[in-house]
Amino acid sequence: MDGGDYIRIVTDTINRAYSEQKEIFGKAARAIADAVKKKNNIFVFGCSHAGIVAEEVFYRTGGLAVVNPIFFPGMMLNTRPVTMTSSLERLPGLGKIIFEKNNLKPGDVLILHSVSGRNAVPADMAVAAKENGVTTICITNLDYSASVASRHPSGKRLFELCDVVIDNKGEKGDAAVRIDGLPEKIGPTSTAVGTALVNALVIDAVNVMIADGIVPPVLMSANLDGGDAHNEMIFREYADNIFYM
Repeated sequence: MDGGDYIRIVTDTINRAYSEQKEIFGKAARAIADAVKKKNNIFVFGCSHAGIVAEEVFYRTGGLAVVNPIFFPGMMLNTRPVTMTSSLERLPGLGKIIFEKNNLKPGDVLILHSVSGRNAVPADMAVAAKENGVTTICITNLDYSASVASRHPSGKRLFELCDVVIDNKGEKGDAAVRIDGLPEKIGPTSTAVGTALVNALVIDAVNVMIADGIVPPVLMSANLDGGDAHNEMIFREYADNIFYM
């Protein structure tokens, strides 16, 4: 197998994950659209590489201006040593602290990305969200997660704690490509698939908003004429729902 096979696997996985879960995407899109309509807030979080999805979907051309990333020092890939991210994401209680310090309130939506779904921090955040009336949407790998034990004190994995569960349809361990002579698989799919799925979710949510008669707060490129003025208008209107400015 080569790079072309990896591209095919990623493309097939994205198509399968979306086409087989249209009803689930519809439920998640409705939750996001309702939150925007009610001027509640949207947040997204992931640990280490899972956090790339949070970086992808905020302050983004063609994205919803009201999607707020949660970036926690020690969970990002600029942490040194980077191996500390693996230790911290297993730490019980830390996710509750992160949740409490990030402006979440009843009626908000929290998108959690965790491929294995086994570690304590995202699970803690899901538990705290449920206790505080926040709707949770997770993107995870159900086959992978079902095959490993939880590292959370509840004994539950993320898919067992969230309101809406989106399966990224990846392989156990995430890597998907086998090469003769190499015992390990290479070519992880979760970032490519996760960013595609979260953007598809935003598009579905925008369609729901339009059907409901809501003008979606979608950002334009600042490098297009008129983009700055368009975006500034959104930033003013949704100032109470944007926490990254």
